[in-house]
Amino acid sequence: MPTRSAHLRHRIRAARGAVRGDAHPAPGARPAAVEPPVTPALRTSAAYAWRLLVVGALVYAVFSVLGRFHEIGVAVFLGLVGTAMLRPVVDLLTRRLPRPLAVTIALIGSIALVLGVLALVAETVAGERTVLQHEFGAGIERIERWLEQPPFRLNPEALNDLQSRIGRFLSSHRSTLISTALSGAGRLVEVLTTLALGLFCAVFFLHSGGRHWRWFCAQLPLSARDRVSVAGRAAWRTFTGYTHGIVLVAATNAVLVGVALYALGVPLAVPLALLEFFAAFVPLIGSPIALAVAAVVALAAKGPIIAGVVVALIVVIGQIEGHVLHPIVLSWAVRLHPLVVALSVVAGAIAAGVIGAVVAVPLVSVVWSVRQALRTRNGQGPARP
Repeated sequence: MPTRSAHLRHRIRAARGAVRGDAHPAPGARPAAVEPPVTPALRTSAAYAWRLLVVGALVYAVFSVLGRFHEIGVAVFLGLVGTAMLRPVVDLLTRRLPRPLAVTIALIGSIALVLGVLALVAETVAGERTVLQHEFGAGIERIERWLEQPPFRLNPEALNDLQSRIGRFLSSHRSTLISTALSGAGRLVEVLTTLALGLFCAVFFLHSGGRHWRWFCAQLPLSARDRVSVAGRAAWRTFTGYTHGIVLVAATNAVLVGVALYALGVPLAVPLALLEFFAAFVPLIGSPIALAVAAVVALAAKGPIIAGVVVALIVVIGQIEGHVLHPIVLSWAVRLHPLVVALSVVAGAIAAGVIGAVVAVPLVSVVWSVRQALRTRNGQGPARP
């Protein structure tokens, strides 16, 4: 009979063999399944893949919710833009006035300024309506004669047939155009509602935005308050800098375009300059589109030579904006590569149209600044762009 110590030594040797992988299976036991060899690179890729899938699903869910309530998101964004623009004015007025009165004066003054600019544009268009009708009529005839000459040599009957087809199309689709106009009126009501909600948000952001942010941070766990506070300060600093910079760039572009069009004698110089101002909020592609509209107006009113000068103006304004204004005005607030800006604008336009193209760059800039701030807080140092 084996002794108790012999049994103990046998069990120890069996355990050591199992650890080394050379233990024999017990009689009648099913052999253990051998896992296929997996390379470390594949394991790492799989680990990142499922995490990216989870993050992608979360981002898709967030954007789906925002898509269903996009009016609220746009209103909050407009409220933040108004706060970023008017907060320095409100802080200056608060030195001598109560803050509610300072907020009221700043908002009423900004609304009066916007309405005054729109009234000036409307008065300009109304005052030049008769002259514009004559110039555009003569311009269309001049374009037709130009197309009939070399090198195009288009048939005049083809141009007349095209005009008649356009007229027949408009008359046959009159009901569709009317319904589209009515739906546009409904959209106008939505736009006005969004603007009113954005103004409402701006009032409270200007009056007590800091107190609201401190209350939000106080609701978070103690372990997350510091990080959220750092991220919030970095996000607001970047958003404010981008808003001030893009408004300055847009105003500079509008002044340059307005002066150039007025010097060339192109009609509607003031409305076209205002169009350039709003189009400049879409980086890289907004300004060329607005100047392309100005080139079409110049072609119809002044002929191909002036239109060619306006096309050259597109190149000049683009060079000034890309190599002078953006590096000087926006470099301290937004440190993004031009390729990242272009991809962000295109992705935003695909996802949400014009609104997405406007929001894309500040959103990416804020996310990048938050990442940089958190890396610096954790002692990793700023990442290179």
